[in-house]
Amino acid sequence: MTTHYKRRTVLLLGVTSVVAATVAESAARPCAARPLPEDRVAPAALPSVTVKLKPISYWAGVFEQSWDYQAETAQPLSRSRDSQDHYDLAYTLDGNIAMFRATGTTRYLDRALAYVENVVDASSPSTTLGRSTFRDRYRGWGSSKSGQGGDEVPLYESYFWRYATQLLVAMRQNTRVWANAAYRARYDKLLAFAEVDIFEKWYTRGAAESIYRERTHMAAHWALISLNLGQLTADAARRTRYRQVLTTIGAQIRNQMTRNPVEPTAYFWSDVWGSTRRPGQDVGHGNGVMAYVVEARDQGTTWNSADMTAFGSLLSRVIWPGGTTYREFVDGTGRDNGWIADGFVKLGRYDPNLQHRLESYQVVNDQFAANMALNAKILRA
Repeated sequence: MTTHYKRRTVLLLGVTSVVAATVAESAARPCAARPLPEDRVAPAALPSVTVKLKPISYWAGVFEQSWDYQAETAQPLSRSRDSQDHYDLAYTLDGNIAMFRATGTTRYLDRALAYVENVVDASSPSTTLGRSTFRDRYRGWGSSKSGQGGDEVPLYESYFWRYATQLLVAMRQNTRVWANAAYRARYDKLLAFAEVDIFEKWYTRGAAESIYRERTHMAAHWALISLNLGQLTADAARRTRYRQVLTTIGAQIRNQMTRNPVEPTAYFWSDVWGSTRRPGQDVGHGNGVMAYVVEARDQGTTWNSADMTAFGSLLSRVIWPGGTTYREFVDGTGRDNGWIADGFVKLGRYDPNLQHRLESYQVVNDQFAANMALNAKILRA
């Protein structure tokens, strides 16, 4: 397995943190699904109390504090022809989508659309990418950063397009946007690109290597893309393929879940398929699994309320046992910087007590604030 290490700087509100991200760029065929034990986790004894939560407007105000800085840093990333920059842009894109979903304000939608359209405009035919190992009829981007040598990288593209396709779902679900002809035209163009030059491209190039990935978090990106495109496509054959990928990866990830060795109400899983060895998944990459799980649960596939309770217990009792103690792995070992904005924070939408506790979380950036706003909206509903 070839592995490279990438360090990403996260702008915090008053704090700067460096997140270490281990990126594994190899692949394996999916494991066969195995039956789920009925007693996988014990019920969590979470207190049922009434809490007063901060409103959407509070989190919108936090998000707006970095609005200008966001434009200065994200616009160049969106215009880059190096796909690793799109990987980094994914967090800002998710934040704007969450703010649009939370508030219905189209300034967030417009910014998110501009980012995705810039990324599409920066693509080139694979045949013109001199260092690509594919050089076929599809459009894409090479990457010369982190030792990729100018080749096309499925990880970087899936990391960004899981949220670019989520943007299209948000547009489709908003009746006012969907009724707007100008927005519909932009939606149609981006959907066509996502279906052909993202999913079809990598599926055709080799699904075993590019989509059914070696690590849980890498496969989860494609599960989320498949979940989104399966809702949006008008093509029956494509829909069948999306559902096949979603079902396969979803079953694999669900089969990874076992009782946590330090907390019986919480889940534990390894990022290595079929393994239950400790320390298990690292929290940083586990965010990618949570980003998929939350959307799949909200759209009624694979996961149920008991699962979300177990994930919530993992966050509140194992990963973040208290104060500013943040664990590196899902078995409660190691120390980390507390970055949960890309996935785990989204669990607050299922439990007002967890949302209330997250209000005191110390590692806050614009993506975190945006998803707290969306959590607040969902809990109010």
